[in-house]
Amino acid sequence: MDPSLYDRGVRELRGPDAALVEASPCPVCDARRVRPRFEIEGLVGRIVVCVECGLGRLAPLPTDAEIAALYPSAYYGATGQKFEGPVEAVVRLVGARHVRFLARGLPAGARVLDLGCGRGVLLAALADRGLEVHGVEMNADAAHGADPRAEIRIAPRLRDAEYPAAFFDEVIVWHVLEHLRDPRGTLEEIRRILRPGGRLVLAVPNFSSAQARWAGAAWFHLDVPRHLYHFPVSALRRLLGRTGYRCESEHHFSLRQNPFGWVQSALNRYTELPRNGLYVLLHRRQGDEPPPYDARTRRRLRLAYRLGLPIGIALCGAETILRSGATVHLIARAEGPSQT
Repeated sequence: MDPSLYDRGVRELRGPDAALVEASPCPVCDARRVRPRFEIEGLVGRIVVCVECGLGRLAPLPTDAEIAALYPSAYYGATGQKFEGPVEAVVRLVGARHVRFLARGLPAGARVLDLGCGRGVLLAALADRGLEVHGVEMNADAAHGADPRAEIRIAPRLRDAEYPAAFFDEVIVWHVLEHLRDPRGTLEEIRRILRPGGRLVLAVPNFSSAQARWAGAAWFHLDVPRHLYHFPVSALRRLLGRTGYRCESEHHFSLRQNPFGWVQSALNRYTELPRNGLYVLLHRRQGDEPPPYDARTRRRLRLAYRLGLPIGIALCGAETILRSGATVHLIARAEGPSQT
């Protein structure tokens, strides 16, 4: 794993640097007035926040070619495994619970689409439950070795996959929407290909969460510059309503992501440690790839992980009670007849 994928510095803007400016229309509310919030090392673009709905976004957006360069094959992990042994085992254990949640209420043979499916690990688990599984991935290398039961289409945008209207019973967009250049257009296309009453399962980092507010520029889930958009829950609900969905439920608990977010965000506040260094360290290395960082840094990061994770789990419980999870997932239903 190349540490440079995750180590861009982020600085919070204040004073004259944070004065209101005009930008392209917000994809949630169409407002143009934004406040610059974060400056990113090595980028012309800044993260700006809409003064009307609170949506954060990278402005200006990178080009398609620049976005594609942010996702080398190492980003996806070898054979679908991103982390070293013990961590991967825990991730997959939590993932089994996740699959049960996604399949709940779907009859055998129901059609499910996973947008941004990677190597289709999730689709394989859903196929084991008797579902007809489909995936869309923009990177052909990312989908290499996917389960043959999954029909995966390689397309730069969902509309380019050319699915028929009212085709799917469920569409999963799990920590993908924030990566896409056109989140509103993507939700409109999903609305078209969902059957009336079909289910959308949508997860994003929560820009309005307690963790995001506390961590500021150190927040792990900023993931600059891959995250092009940063959604507060209120803006996400507003966007869903605008694109033809009715929100059914909202969930703030994620054992897989939220506790770790507390630990890594806390470590990011210490400038002597590499930004997102623990995340890089826990990634599975390929072949004879050497471990990142020097031995002392690796020991410090692993000790912080062991000591900090129980605290992160406790904070995850508190943020769930307060409905302010660092990541949030919503269940929404397609309303009315499908658009054509």
